[in-house]
Amino acid sequence: MLTTILFDLDNTLLGNDMQDFIPRYFALLGAYAEKHLPRSLFLRNLMQATDDMVRNTDPTITNRDAFWSRFAELTGLSADALEKDFDQLYHNEFAQLRDVTVPQAAAVPLIDLSRSQGLDIVIATNPMFPRSAVEARLSWAGLPVQEQSFALVTTIENMHATKPHQAYYEEILAHVACAPYEALMVGDDWQRDIVPAASLGLWTYWVQLPETELPAGPPAPTAYGSLDDLLDLAQAGWFAELGAG
Repeated sequence: MLTTILFDLDNTLLGNDMQDFIPRYFALLGAYAEKHLPRSLFLRNLMQATDDMVRNTDPTITNRDAFWSRFAELTGLSADALEKDFDQLYHNEFAQLRDVTVPQAAAVPLIDLSRSQGLDIVIATNPMFPRSAVEARLSWAGLPVQEQSFALVTTIENMHATKPHQAYYEEILAHVACAPYEALMVGDDWQRDIVPAASLGLWTYWVQLPETELPAGPPAPTAYGSLDDLLDLAQAGWFAELGAG
Protein backbone atom coordinates (compact mmCIF):
# COMPACT_ATOMS: atom_id res chain seq x y z
CA MET A 1 0.00 0.00 0.00
CA LEU A 2 1.27 3.45 -0.88
CA THR A 3 1.88 5.64 2.17
CA THR A 4 4.39 8.26 1.01
CA ILE A 5 5.11 10.35 -2.08
CA LEU A 6 8.51 11.92 -2.72
CA PHE A 7 8.25 14.96 -4.97
CA ASP A 8 11.23 16.51 -6.69
CA LEU A 9 10.99 20.32 -6.81
CA ASP A 10 12.69 21.92 -9.81
CA ASN A 11 11.00 21.06 -13.11
CA THR A 12 8.54 18.90 -11.19
CA LEU A 13 6.49 21.03 -8.80
CA LEU A 14 8.11 24.24 -10.09
CA GLY A 15 9.09 25.01 -13.65
CA ASN A 16 12.77 25.98 -13.45
CA ASP A 17 15.00 25.73 -16.50
CA MET A 18 18.46 25.22 -15.03
CA GLN A 19 20.11 26.57 -18.17
CA ASP A 20 18.59 29.93 -17.24
CA PHE A 21 18.59 29.59 -13.46
CA ILE A 22 22.19 28.46 -12.82
CA PRO A 23 23.99 31.27 -14.73
CA ARG A 24 21.89 33.91 -12.97
CA TYR A 25 22.35 32.18 -9.63
CA PHE A 26 26.13 32.01 -10.08
CA ALA A 27 26.21 35.66 -11.16
CA LEU A 28 24.33 36.58 -7.99
CA LEU A 29 26.68 34.51 -5.84
CA GLY A 30 29.78 35.83 -7.56
CA ALA A 31 28.77 39.46 -7.13
CA TYR A 32 27.95 38.86 -3.47
CA ALA A 33 31.23 37.05 -2.86
CA GLU A 34 33.52 39.72 -4.25
CA LYS A 35 33.93 41.21 -0.78
CA HIS A 36 35.71 37.95 0.15
CA LEU A 37 37.36 36.65 -3.03
CA PRO A 38 37.75 37.54 -6.69
CA ARG A 39 34.67 36.27 -8.49
CA SER A 40 36.46 33.73 -10.71
CA LEU A 41 38.35 32.25 -7.75
CA PHE A 42 35.21 32.09 -5.65
CA LEU A 43 33.24 30.25 -8.33
CA ARG A 44 36.09 27.80 -8.97
CA ASN A 45 36.31 26.96 -5.27
CA LEU A 46 32.52 26.78 -5.04
CA MET A 47 32.37 24.20 -7.81
CA GLN A 48 35.20 22.15 -6.30
CA ALA A 49 33.63 22.13 -2.84
CA THR A 50 30.26 21.23 -4.34
CA ASP A 51 31.74 18.34 -6.31
CA ASP A 52 33.43 17.04 -3.18
CA MET A 53 30.17 17.34 -1.23
CA VAL A 54 28.30 15.35 -3.89
CA ARG A 55 30.83 12.54 -3.56
CA ASN A 56 30.31 12.41 0.20
CA THR A 57 28.02 9.70 1.55
CA ASP A 58 29.39 9.52 5.09
CA PRO A 59 26.26 9.15 7.26
CA THR A 60 27.94 11.13 10.05
CA ILE A 61 28.64 14.23 7.93
CA THR A 62 25.83 16.46 6.67
CA ASN A 63 26.02 17.92 3.20
CA ARG A 64 26.33 21.34 4.85
CA ASP A 65 29.39 20.32 6.85
CA ALA A 66 30.95 18.52 3.89
CA PHE A 67 30.59 21.62 1.73
CA TRP A 68 31.67 24.30 4.16
CA SER A 69 34.63 22.41 5.59
CA ARG A 70 35.96 21.82 2.07
CA PHE A 71 35.25 25.39 0.98
CA ALA A 72 37.10 26.74 4.02
CA GLU A 73 40.00 24.40 3.29
CA LEU A 74 40.21 25.63 -0.30
CA THR A 75 39.94 29.34 0.49
CA GLY A 76 41.41 29.71 3.98
CA LEU A 77 38.32 31.70 4.97
CA SER A 78 36.09 31.17 8.00
CA ALA A 79 33.24 28.82 7.11
CA ASP A 80 31.01 30.13 9.92
CA ALA A 81 31.44 33.77 8.89
CA LEU A 82 30.85 33.00 5.22
CA GLU A 83 27.75 30.91 5.90
CA LYS A 84 26.20 33.65 8.02
CA ASP A 85 26.99 36.23 5.37
CA PHE A 86 25.52 34.16 2.53
CA ASP A 87 22.44 33.42 4.56
CA GLN A 88 21.54 37.08 4.05
CA LEU A 89 21.72 36.56 0.28
CA TYR A 90 19.24 33.67 0.44
CA HIS A 91 16.83 35.73 2.52
CA ASN A 92 17.09 38.78 0.27
CA GLU A 93 18.72 38.82 -3.19
CA PHE A 94 17.78 35.22 -3.96
CA ALA A 95 14.22 36.43 -4.61
CA GLN A 96 15.50 38.06 -7.81
CA LEU A 97 15.56 34.59 -9.37
CA ARG A 98 11.82 34.08 -8.98
CA ASP A 99 11.12 35.37 -12.48
CA VAL A 100 13.18 32.50 -13.94
CA THR A 101 10.67 30.02 -12.55
CA VAL A 102 7.12 29.14 -13.57
CA PRO A 103 4.46 27.83 -11.16
CA GLN A 104 2.91 24.53 -12.27
CA ALA A 105 -0.89 24.60 -12.31
CA ALA A 106 -1.15 20.98 -11.15
CA ALA A 107 1.29 21.29 -8.23
CA VAL A 108 -0.98 22.64 -5.50
CA PRO A 109 -4.05 20.49 -6.30
CA LEU A 110 -1.81 17.42 -6.60
CA ILE A 111 -0.28 18.01 -3.18
CA ASP A 112 -3.70 18.74 -1.68
CA LEU A 113 -5.19 15.59 -3.21
CA SER A 114 -2.28 13.45 -2.05
CA ARG A 115 -2.65 14.72 1.49
CA SER A 116 -6.44 14.24 1.42
CA GLN A 117 -5.79 10.57 0.62
CA GLY A 118 -3.75 10.21 3.80
CA LEU A 119 -0.35 10.17 2.11
CA ASP A 120 2.80 11.64 3.64
CA ILE A 121 4.51 14.19 1.41
CA VAL A 122 8.29 14.52 1.14
CA ILE A 123 9.88 17.35 -0.83
CA ALA A 124 12.79 15.37 -2.26
CA THR A 125 14.77 18.14 -3.92
CA ASN A 126 18.49 17.57 -4.39
CA PRO A 127 19.84 18.78 -1.01
CA MET A 128 22.47 21.18 -2.28
CA PHE A 129 20.75 24.39 -1.14
CA PRO A 130 20.15 25.73 2.38
CA ARG A 131 16.63 25.47 3.76
CA SER A 132 15.95 29.17 3.15
CA ALA A 133 16.54 28.72 -0.60
CA VAL A 134 14.38 25.58 -0.74
CA GLU A 135 11.58 27.31 1.17
CA ALA A 136 11.75 30.24 -1.24
CA ARG A 137 11.31 27.97 -4.27
CA LEU A 138 8.45 26.11 -2.59
CA SER A 139 6.76 29.46 -2.02
CA TRP A 140 7.24 30.31 -5.70
CA ALA A 141 5.53 26.99 -6.50
CA GLY A 142 2.53 28.03 -4.38
CA LEU A 143 3.50 25.66 -1.56
CA PRO A 144 4.86 27.78 1.30
CA VAL A 145 6.05 25.55 4.10
CA GLN A 146 4.11 27.59 6.65
CA GLU A 147 0.88 26.39 5.05
CA GLN A 148 1.94 22.78 4.48
CA SER A 149 2.59 19.75 6.66
CA PHE A 150 5.40 18.06 4.79
CA ALA A 151 6.83 14.94 6.40
CA LEU A 152 10.30 16.07 5.29
CA VAL A 153 11.92 18.74 3.14
CA THR A 154 15.44 17.70 2.16
CA THR A 155 18.06 20.45 2.43
CA ILE A 156 21.81 20.80 2.66
CA GLU A 157 21.51 20.99 6.45
CA ASN A 158 19.52 17.82 7.16
CA MET A 159 20.81 15.30 4.62
CA HIS A 160 24.02 13.26 4.45
CA ALA A 161 24.02 12.43 0.73
CA THR A 162 22.77 13.93 -2.52
CA LYS A 163 21.12 12.61 -5.65
CA PRO A 164 21.78 10.27 -7.43
CA HIS A 165 23.18 8.26 -4.50
CA GLN A 166 20.89 5.53 -3.22
CA ALA A 167 21.97 6.63 0.26
CA TYR A 168 19.91 9.81 -0.24
CA TYR A 169 16.73 7.82 -0.82
CA GLU A 170 17.54 5.36 1.95
CA GLU A 171 17.91 8.26 4.38
CA ILE A 172 14.51 9.67 3.38
CA LEU A 173 12.80 6.32 3.83
CA ALA A 174 14.41 5.83 7.23
CA HIS A 175 13.36 9.32 8.32
CA VAL A 176 9.68 8.78 7.46
CA ALA A 177 9.70 5.08 8.49
CA CYS A 178 8.59 3.91 5.06
CA ALA A 179 9.45 0.75 3.13
CA PRO A 180 10.48 1.20 -0.52
CA TYR A 181 7.34 -0.52 -1.82
CA GLU A 182 5.23 1.98 0.15
CA ALA A 183 6.77 5.01 -1.57
CA LEU A 184 6.42 6.74 -4.94
CA MET A 185 9.15 9.00 -6.36
CA VAL A 186 7.94 11.75 -8.70
CA GLY A 187 10.62 13.60 -10.63
CA ASP A 188 11.81 14.83 -14.00
CA ASP A 189 15.48 13.81 -13.85
CA TRP A 190 15.93 10.27 -15.13
CA GLN A 191 19.38 9.65 -13.64
CA ARG A 192 18.88 11.47 -10.34
CA ASP A 193 15.22 10.71 -9.62
CA ILE A 194 14.04 7.61 -11.46
CA VAL A 195 17.05 5.29 -11.69
CA PRO A 196 18.15 5.33 -8.02
CA ALA A 197 14.59 5.26 -6.68
CA ALA A 198 13.56 2.37 -8.91
CA SER A 199 16.71 0.44 -8.07
CA LEU A 200 15.70 0.58 -4.40
CA GLY A 201 12.20 -0.69 -5.15
CA LEU A 202 10.21 2.55 -5.03
CA TRP A 203 7.35 3.14 -7.41
CA THR A 204 8.30 5.88 -9.87
CA TYR A 205 6.57 8.52 -11.95
CA TRP A 206 8.77 10.25 -14.51
CA VAL A 207 7.66 13.81 -15.21
CA GLN A 208 8.21 14.00 -18.93
CA LEU A 209 9.18 17.51 -19.98
CA PRO A 210 8.32 18.82 -23.46
CA GLU A 211 10.51 17.50 -26.27
CA THR A 212 11.92 14.65 -24.18
CA GLU A 213 11.59 10.94 -24.91
CA LEU A 214 11.40 7.98 -22.57
CA PRO A 215 14.97 6.64 -22.19
CA ALA A 216 15.53 3.19 -23.64
CA GLY A 217 16.23 0.23 -21.41
CA PRO A 218 15.73 -0.39 -17.70
CA PRO A 219 14.47 0.74 -15.37
CA ALA A 220 10.97 1.28 -16.68
CA PRO A 221 9.08 3.90 -14.66
CA THR A 222 5.83 2.78 -13.11
CA ALA A 223 4.19 5.52 -15.17
CA TYR A 224 5.18 8.72 -16.91
CA GLY A 225 3.71 11.86 -18.42
CA SER A 226 3.21 15.48 -17.42
CA LEU A 227 2.39 16.69 -13.93
CA ASP A 228 -1.13 17.34 -15.22
CA ASP A 229 -1.30 13.69 -16.29
CA LEU A 230 -0.28 12.61 -12.79
CA LEU A 231 -3.04 14.73 -11.30
CA ASP A 232 -5.52 13.01 -13.62
CA LEU A 233 -4.20 9.60 -12.54
CA ALA A 234 -4.45 10.55 -8.88
CA GLN A 235 -8.01 11.77 -9.31
CA ALA A 236 -8.84 8.43 -10.95
CA GLY A 237 -7.54 6.49 -7.92
CA TRP A 238 -4.07 5.50 -9.13
CA PHE A 239 -2.36 6.07 -5.78
CA ALA A 240 -4.70 3.60 -4.10
CA GLU A 241 -3.96 1.02 -6.81
CA LEU A 242 -0.18 1.04 -6.24
CA GLY A 243 0.75 -2.01 -4.23
CA ALA A 244 -2.88 -3.05 -3.84
CA GLY A 245 -2.45 -6.22 -5.83
